[in-house]
Amino acid sequence: VGIGGALTDASAETFAKLSKKNQQELLSAYYSKDKGIGYTLARTNIASCDFSSGSYTYVQDNDKDLKTFSVKHDEQFKIPLIKQATAAAGGKLTLYVSPWSPPAWMKDNNSLIKGGHLLPEYRQSWANHYVKFIKTYESMGMPIWGLSVQNEPMAKQIWESCVYTAEEERDFIKNFLGPTLQKSGLSAKKLIAWDHNRDQIFQRASTILNDKEAAKYVWGIGFHWYETWTGSGMQFGNVRQTHEAYPDKALIFTEGCKEKYDVKKLDDWTLGERYGYSMINDFNAGTAAWTDWNILLDENGGPNHVGNFCFAPVHADTKKDKLIYTNAYYYMGHFSKFIRPGAKRIGTASSRDLLQSTAFLNADGKLVVVVMNQSDEELKYNLWIKGQAATTTSLPHSIATLVVE
Repeated sequence: VGIGGALTDASAETFAKLSKKNQQELLSAYYSKDKGIGYTLARTNIASCDFSSGSYTYVQDNDKDLKTFSVKHDEQFKIPLIKQATAAAGGKLTLYVSPWSPPAWMKDNNSLIKGGHLLPEYRQSWANHYVKFIKTYESMGMPIWGLSVQNEPMAKQIWESCVYTAEEERDFIKNFLGPTLQKSGLSAKKLIAWDHNRDQIFQRASTILNDKEAAKYVWGIGFHWYETWTGSGMQFGNVRQTHEAYPDKALIFTEGCKEKYDVKKLDDWTLGERYGYSMINDFNAGTAAWTDWNILLDENGGPNHVGNFCFAPVHADTKKDKLIYTNAYYYMGHFSKFIRPGAKRIGTASSRDLLQSTAFLNADGKLVVVVMNQSDEELKYNLWIKGQAATTTSLPHSIATLVVE
């Protein structure tokens, strides 16, 4: 489907502080297929998230008919960035949208933050809100490809969040969101469930997808990589299990970043390796699209209205008007620049676990093999294809993309 990153309020506000020259450089670096890494996919937030400089909604309190709905807030920073990114990508960017929280008055805790649940009496209003948002953005020249039901529906955060149990999400899709999208002429939009970590992806998918009336509305299951907060490793087995159980549903990686920003770690090589390791293993487990979190953050890893400062592949020093490219940008580029929308994954196996690899066949017939070496050793290896071999070398802590024409 595509590879890309999120166009958040934080990315857009930071982008606006750059000189025109650096703005153009960043757009080209991410979205140009020739000069940059050829991103084709983007996610954006419906109303505020932690990577906004403050909380906001699109409707006034208690307006259940959404008569006051307006995206005026987004017109200052976010919409201009989405439009410029789309133009830089050649006029086509696969854009999907995710809410972090319904308005406070629609929730049982009467707050945008700290979880809470959507009140039953507002389920229809909230379903209408997705439609309103999509139609408004589209009327402004931004086609929306898809939407997720809720960002991280099991997280009770100090920022915008809303909890759905698996049964609540299933029933909201089945009885409200799915039928509302259909009635509004938006049934072609790709509906993504879960949108949380790999740890519970299979449980959530099975609750929703084993119900035919809910499953018929769902295009795929989205997931993040933060299950590591428990001390666990990345749980690719759960992704594979979900893919094998529901092969007719797509899997899409919807968010990942390195948390706890520290300027001293901007050059840390493990940053890029985390991306490479995740992308290779997610793709090999059946994932069809991969979305990084913020494409750009400032010199503090923000702005973020609750101080949840993080790393991005590119940071801007807004005081010096300077772009700082981390190795994560280059690691992601090894995939996004060469594995193009429409590519089909093909089987690949490594005879040493020190070498991680994934392979895709592009629509133009080019075979792309990405090989990553996280070890301290230089490794010689053979690339075997149908009985023919080419010898090559993988340097310590390196990633390489081999293109076979």
